[in-house]
Amino acid sequence: MDRNILIADDNFEIIKILKPYIEKENFNVIFAFDGEEALLKFDHYNPQLVLLDIMMPLIDGIEVCNRIREKSNTPIIMITAKSEDADKILGLNSGADDYIIKPFSPGEVVARIKAVLRRITPVENSTLSVVKYPPMEIDINNYSVKIHGENINLTKKEIEVLWMLTSSPNKVIKRDDLLDNIWGIDYFGDPRTVDTHIKRIRAKLALNGQYSWDIKTIWGMGYKFEVKDV
Repeated sequence: MDRNILIADDNFEIIKILKPYIEKENFNVIFAFDGEEALLKFDHYNPQLVLLDIMMPLIDGIEVCNRIREKSNTPIIMITAKSEDADKILGLNSGADDYIIKPFSPGEVVARIKAVLRRITPVENSTLSVVKYPPMEIDINNYSVKIHGENINLTKKEIEVLWMLTSSPNKVIKRDDLLDNIWGIDYFGDPRTVDTHIKRIRAKLALNGQYSWDIKTIWGMGYKFEVKDV
């Protein structure tokens, strides 16, 4: 696979500053100055990672992130001048893997790229690749989740969170353990990203007590995949 990094930002100075630092790590830098160009170049170059500014012409970064997530789990780092919690949550809800606020140092951006890419290696040599809790079936090798045989559109990180919880039914998993195992101990972002992912998983699975299992919040500790029959 080509080692392409797509930078989507309408500020040419940002791209000019980041480009030599990223190329020094043996990546090819592809750049786009608006959301439409970003989507076209994403399809054409199949980048390993996307650095995506929120405020862009034609199509904003949040919508670009949403459209990429409809077809790909390629890691996305949102870049923005905004620092409010609402903007962070909006980016994470769109499926972003990390979030960095301007101004930043090029070295920090490179460190985050490397940290995110270290965390996306596929699950290999798994002795158990499919977990079933009727009517749900999770196949970690294919990164697929089905309910009643219908595919549920979860992101890669959401599937990994769900897999970790379902692999230890009725056991409390600490938020820090989820963060370390899925995002990595060198994760730079907001630790509340775990809570955001759990919220999205619950919404996408439409959990309202109709199954013999559920995802429970254990306040002050973490989360538990509660199964009544285990």
